Amino acid sequence: MLLCIPFAGLLLCIAVMPLIKGEWWESHQPLVVGFWILLMIVPFAFVYGPGRAAETVLECTINDYLTFIILLFGLFCVSGNITMEGDFAGSPRINVCLLALGTLLSSCIGTTGASMLMVRPVIKMNSWRKRKSHIMVFFIFMVSNMGGCLTPIGDPPLLMGFMRGVPFFWSMHLFPVLIFNMVLLLFVFYHLDKWAYRKDIARGRKPDISKPGTEFHIDGLHNIVFLVMIVAAVILSGVLPGMPVFQDAAGNVRGIHIFGEVTLTFPALIECALILLAAWLSFKTTKSEIRRRNHFTWGAIKEVAVLFIGIFITMQPALMLLKAVGPELGVTEPAQMFWATGALSSFLDNTPTYLVFLTTAGTLGFTQGIVTSLGTVPVKVLSAISCGAVFMGANTYIGNAPNFMVKSISDENGVNMPSFFGYMLWSLVFLVPVFIIDMLVFFM
Repeated sequence: MLLCIPFAGLLLCIAVMPLIKGEWWESHQPLVVGFWILLMIVPFAFVYGPGRAAETVLECTINDYLTFIILLFGLFCVSGNITMEGDFAGSPRINVCLLALGTLLSSCIGTTGASMLMVRPVIKMNSWRKRKSHIMVFFIFMVSNMGGCLTPIGDPPLLMGFMRGVPFFWSMHLFPVLIFNMVLLLFVFYHLDKWAYRKDIARGRKPDISKPGTEFHIDGLHNIVFLVMIVAAVILSGVLPGMPVFQDAAGNVRGIHIFGEVTLTFPALIECALILLAAWLSFKTTKSEIRRRNHFTWGAIKEVAVLFIGIFITMQPALMLLKAVGPELGVTEPAQMFWATGALSSFLDNTPTYLVFLTTAGTLGFTQGIVTSLGTVPVKVLSAISCGAVFMGANTYIGNAPNFMVKSISDENGVNMPSFFGYMLWSLVFLVPVFIIDMLVFFM
């Protein structure tokens, strides 16, 4: 339990330091992250031994963080080479349409892909407005999280479920839940945005449309090919490990042995290579003028890379504790699964959290439902685990990979985003009531 303190300390720094020492925090993030990593590794090595400590750090760095950050990097690069322009200025109706489009797009190219593709156009269309932070908060709620629930491409937890026998299109069962939540949140957002819009208009702010009559157009559209290439790489990472050619005689996935039981698998190498190739081709085939119009910089991806290496490493003791006590928590009902998976996915990586509760459900002896490699899981229980992991990643900035990226890009472009705790207050006010309704309607 004490080994979880560095993880809590790092989260506290992420939440508090920007408020009390903003400039110092921006320039010293790597040092702070390194401090908390060392504070976890040294006691961990003392308790479990240097070999186990090295293996744990390498395992999460190579098999979790590496693919995570390369995927984020690839999508960040490719989406930065696509720009949307026209006469559309941020209004309540336009913003509702953009959020709805991005939410549905998330299941096609992933929450990260949809977030990186849509975030700059949304910011650009609302650049004339003063009151716009709520737009990006709801963007994180819906595009960066909820929209990914319909396919294994949408969010990594569902990809892990697919790799363990959950049918690829099973997640389409969650379409009614998604539409229900979209209606609720977009209704609230529209009225909130209309109030803010009228305030801005009353204060004399007007949309900056320099050339009336210009048709809407997209530049860098050929980069859609590279987005599809990245999505294909993610799908392959879930399919290739099950093919005999990538397995040894014992059924283990082949790869490059690193240390102990840590292996960089060939499917992961193929995924990373394809994503990096897509990013390189995107830059080689796109004019720098498009990135300039997008206000493209490397600041956001650098910040995410630094903070999340610390999060991935320091959260390992918390994940070990969760795996040890998960089956003993007495969580068996759909509503319990929904809240338990969701609450932990808000602060821990939602993929291992999903797997812990999917494994727990598979050992409960159910005889009817979805047959997986972990056991039979009732449809309502699987739905609850899936929705908890995907939806409640929106509760904090660190609940899902795109959340912090959207915040960083918004901050870079002059949007005054809420602090860590300020954002949690938004989620408590607007998301938790929706989740309570979800429980009563779908999981009781």
